[in-house]
Amino acid sequence: MSIMHKMKSFFSSGQETSESHYDEALRSHYYKTTAKKAMETVQQTLGGMPGAKVTSVSEEHGEISLAFEKPKKALMIVTVISVRPYETAIDFNVSTDSKLGTDFGFSKKLISEAYDKLNKDLPFIGTGLYPK
Repeated sequence: MSIMHKMKSFFSSGQETSESHYDEALRSHYYKTTAKKAMETVQQTLGGMPGAKVTSVSEEHGEISLAFEKPKKALMIVTVISVRPYETAIDFNVSTDSKLGTDFGFSKKLISEAYDKLNKDLPFIGTGLYPK
């Protein structure tokens, strides 16, 4: 990752994961599970994080919204996508409420923590398996 990407990441007020993200830590994660089981695990695991509260769940769209109050205010949208039977992708979009216009890397750290917790609770397959 170039120095410009690192600076952009550090001085942004949000982060998003994607299939072919330039930062390896922010690539889509794949798990060997069903979308329904992944949705349940995300709600239990991430909803139990300190300062987190599940605000909405849309089973039809595969989205879960979480609000974080501590240590910083943030909104996390988790997208769960069934790729094949027993292969599910999970992506994140995190935006922080910052008066300075930057969260100093908090959103990236939050995504990394969320993936670490999910990797322990779900059978992890890999990242960025289907780049364009």
